[in-house]
Parts: sequence; C-alpha cells; structure tokens
Amino acid sequence: MEVILLERIEKLGQMGDVVSVKPGFARNFLLPQGKALRSNKANLAFFENQRAQLEAQNLERKSEAQQVAEKLDGQSFIAIRQAGDSGQLYGSVNTRDIAILLTEGGFTANRGQVVLEHPIKVLGLHDVRIVLHPEVSSSVIVNVARTEEEAERQARGEDVTIDQFDDEDRYDSGEAGAMFEDEDAARHAEEALSDEETSEDNAEEAEAEAEDKDS
Repeated sequence: MEVILLERIEKLGQMGDVVSVKPGFARNFLLPQGKALRSNKANLAFFENQRAQLEAQNLERKSEAQQVAEKLDGQSFIAIRQAGDSGQLYGSVNTRDIAILLTEGGFTANRGQVVLEHPIKVLGLHDVRIVLHPEVSSSVIVNVARTEEEAERQARGEDVTIDQFDDEDRYDSGEAGAMFEDEDAARHAEEALSDEETSEDNAEEAEAEAEDKDS
C-alpha cells in the first residue's frame, strides 16, 4: 500500500514522501495515528494545501520535544525486580514498564516512544532510547536492581551479581586451606611418632646386644 507521510518516520521517509508499506502497518499504525494518508490524487492535493501548516506544527512539536530532551537526556530511573544470584530476572522490564518509570519521574511518555529491541532480563544499567519526536530522541539509564541499595551500588559502578560467588570462593578457599593445614599437621605428627618409635626400637636392640655380650 502507498501512503503519504505527514511526518518523518524513522527508516521510512520524510514528511511529504510517498512510500510503500505493508497494509497492516498502514491500517494499524500510520493511518489511525495520523502519521500518513492513503496515496491518491485527492489526498495529494490536500497535503499540498496543508503542507505549510503541517510543517509549522511539526516545528512547534520539535521545539517542545527538544526542551524536554535537554532535561530527560542522561536521567536514571530505578526498576526494582526480583532476580537470582546470577543476575537473571524473574520476569523482565519492557517498554510499558519504562514508560511508567518515566511518567512517575515527571516526564510524559508512552510505550510507543520507548525503543527497546528486547525486554531487559538481567540486573544492571541499561541505556534506553526515548523518541520524543520523529527528529528528537533522548537516552536514559534504566537501573534494574533487587533493592534501592543495590541500585545505588550499581550507579557507583559495582557489580552486585559477583558478591555471593566471591563469598563462596573465599569460604571454599579458607576451608580448603584449613583442611590442607590439618593434613600437614597430621602428617608431621605421624612422622614424629614414627621417628620416636624407630628410636625406641633402636634403643631396645642396642640394649639386647649389650646383654648378649655380657652373657
């Protein structure tokens, strides 16, 4: 299906371009969202008559988006989630969740403005792009952690997923070291006892030889 774009659509075209798109994409997104018109003579004439007004409206929306972008860019938003020791989430953080975080943080956003190739499924700091206007976007940080304390540590650059493994390694290392120390001590004790028994045996043999000579 061919449509006339009423605004810039990323990876598709600029305002006024006539482009070919899949029918479903046009019917479910472009047309109902007012982002395009069906391409025909009547709509082409309508667009040309409205071009100046559409461009003015676009510039106004772009200017407003740029003001928001200056405040939003680089902001960090914390998402508290349950996760295993390896950092794998019991669930995920999706575009809807991020839009809610932004709204709670004082920024108006909907899930369609959140660019996320795949839902977030691990703890950590994740860069997410927010499209405020077809020509304006911001990058925010989504800090996914199990607690507020972990979020603060991650913001400082710490990796909260390695703590338990470090503790286990330290425990195992200490236990192993103690075990080897015990084995060494036992071995030394056995060697000392063996030397003592050998000395006693030698003494008894010498005494027996002396008695034989006397007799």
